Amino acid sequence: MIEIGRKIKQYRLQLDLTQEELAQRTELTKGYISQLENDLCSPSIATLQDILNILGVSLQEFFAEPKAEKVVYTSNDYFVSQNGDGNNTWLIPNSQIKEMEPIILTLPEGGCCEERYPFEGEEFGYVLDGKVEIVTLKERYKLKKGDSFSIDGKKQHTLVNAGKTEARVLWVTTPSNF
Repeated sequence: MIEIGRKIKQYRLQLDLTQEELAQRTELTKGYISQLENDLCSPSIATLQDILNILGVSLQEFFAEPKAEKVVYTSNDYFVSQNGDGNNTWLIPNSQIKEMEPIILTLPEGGCCEERYPFEGEEFGYVLDGKVEIVTLKERYKLKKGDSFSIDGKKQHTLVNAGKTEARVLWVTTPSNF
């Protein structure tokens, strides 16, 4: 059951309004606002709409159930896309709305991923299997299973499988931009 009064109070406090200020703006009494916020009375739809207009909230928004944040993702949530000679396994669907974006990059022997062009952010990687090289315009860095890397997004780079078996890298970029 929705506690209308509690929600009105939350929105009022977010706007730093006193009960008296809300009452004046809605042409209601401070006592009535107090009774509403303590769920001692129920407003008519017209009165509720007037209050919500002042609070900058639509009826739909006011009565919408908050969506629970998804915390756990399973293999059923993952999807795979091409990345150069290999593929990305997207570990968090719709991660572009988050600050970070994790994938598992899988590269066949001798394969490389698409060139990563400069961006504002950074990347982290952890080699799960195999050997890889990070190739920038000026340097090459060799990594093996169990090694990790952190690279500034301003450096143009690519990852190359430097081993004789498939390579897998847990790769996280922030902000999301894979």
